[in-house]
Amino acid sequence: MSKNMICLWYNHDAEEAAQFYAKTFPNSSVDAIHKAPSNFPGGKAGQVLTVQFTVCGVPCIGLNGGDMFKHSEAFSFQIATDDQAETDRYWNAIVGNGGTESHCGWCKDKWGLSWQITPRVLTDAMAKGGDVAKRAFAAMMPMGKIDVAKIEAAVRG
Repeated sequence: MSKNMICLWYNHDAEEAAQFYAKTFPNSSVDAIHKAPSNFPGGKAGQVLTVQFTVCGVPCIGLNGGDMFKHSEAFSFQIATDDQAETDRYWNAIVGNGGTESHCGWCKDKWGLSWQITPRVLTDAMAKGGDVAKRAFAAMMPMGKIDVAKIEAAVRG
């Protein structure tokens, strides 16, 4: 177990979420499943309590804690993509598996966790600053899923 892990709260389906992330993203896996040794608030002995998993190399633990807490946009995974095909693949996987679209490259998976599917051309343009960043930012603002060609055109001016 890593010294530091991201702990994500799920109602009762951390294992399903972890399996989805493992099949969707590279360098991702389901690493361990732990069952409750006794009854707990919202669950019974023998049910899956926690799931250790990795998303793009980031160690996480999913806690099946019941429905008292919800995910919010205050936390998100940001996935850097290299081209439109990779951007489409991750976006479509999340949205197509019961998720919802949002704005500026953000979407939510069916468990309510927020994801930013962000092409590197956009983050590179923002890092350059100045007019390049302004044009890329203006092009991004009306988008849901990021359109790489439109960001590239904005960068060129």
